[in-house]
Amino acid sequence: MAAMNDGGPRRWGWGWSGRAEHLRAEAQEAKDAAAAAFYELDTAQRDLRISIETLSAVDESPAARKALADFEQFGARIDQVSRDYIATVDAHDLDRDDLDAAAAGRAQAELQRARQELERVKSELERFGESLGPLLTQAENQLARLAPAVEKARQELLAASNALDGVRSSGIKADDLAARLAALGPELTKLNEGASRHGARETLHRAEQVVREAGAVRSEAERLPQKVAEIDKRLASLRTRAQALQTRAGQVEPVLSELRRRFSAACWQDLQQVPEQATRSVRQAEEKLTEARRARDEQRWADASSRLSTVRALLNTADEGVKAAGDRLQRLNEVSFDHTKEVERTRFAIRDAQRLAMAGRSTPDPRHAQPLDDAVARVDRAVASLTGRHPDYWHLLTELDAVKETVQQVVERIREERASTR
Repeated sequence: MAAMNDGGPRRWGWGWSGRAEHLRAEAQEAKDAAAAAFYELDTAQRDLRISIETLSAVDESPAARKALADFEQFGARIDQVSRDYIATVDAHDLDRDDLDAAAAGRAQAELQRARQELERVKSELERFGESLGPLLTQAENQLARLAPAVEKARQELLAASNALDGVRSSGIKADDLAARLAALGPELTKLNEGASRHGARETLHRAEQVVREAGAVRSEAERLPQKVAEIDKRLASLRTRAQALQTRAGQVEPVLSELRRRFSAACWQDLQQVPEQATRSVRQAEEKLTEARRARDEQRWADASSRLSTVRALLNTADEGVKAAGDRLQRLNEVSFDHTKEVERTRFAIRDAQRLAMAGRSTPDPRHAQPLDDAVARVDRAVASLTGRHPDYWHLLTELDAVKETVQQVVERIREERASTR
């Protein structure tokens, strides 16, 4: 519809230029909305990347590796829609003076499509991020352990260093502990570099290892003064024991002389080497004592302890030999005076076992009766062997000892079987 004005017609409402400006404004709104969608997608990607990096630093499971791969695929898609968006923006100059309505309409439509694609990818990215919730929670919990673990390692190293300083101030060198503590220096450097460089899992493992090793150094340093005091005490006591054993070893020969004089050769032949063996063991022990003293003076504590253990073993060997000779003479004296007491004690043990075997039974179990019957016969044979001017009393004693051991085994077997059937 047209109206007359100054003799010529004109249109009511917008002219073509007014419509183009309206479409330019709508296109500009579409451009601004697309820019906002582009920014939101970029922000969402950056935020999720932080979570992905956390997951990558902590979790090496197949699920975590798949999440990383999926995120990389999202990155490729985001790059593509971003390039499409930028290309769309570059293709439409909304500030051109000669922008017509058709160009403005095309720009609006294409910018809206770019916005929609950006928003669609953002929604998919958000759903992907939500699906990572359990993995991320686990990773964050592990990271929460990281700082306390590293701090504990630092504190344990400091405690070990202080303990070592305290020991050294007392005049103890503790060079081996100092070397072990120094070896932890590179580990502390790696702890300080953090999980971002070495990974959370490796850093946690390293922190735990430092705590263990530094704690061991600290404990040993704290015990070292007491250990030194114990070494000094053992040096003195073992020296005294060696001197006493040397004296006792010299008394074995008179014991052997009496055994030879009063008893048959079977009663003492196995003891012939005791004096020589005891003397040799004591001499070797004194040599090791000298080495232990030297190691102690040079503060080689492990060597000193090792030498003292060898000394104790040598003195035990000598002591057993010397004691065996004296005990042999005492037991032979007793049995030669009256062997019936020892025999009766053995027979009583057999009868006691036989009563136990018959308890609650009309006939004994052959597995129990047979070894007990054999024991009776063995005692009889041992007593019957006491013949001649110098009976073999040692054979009697060893046989009676063996019989009592057999009887005790039968008793234990009976009790175990009855306990298992209750």
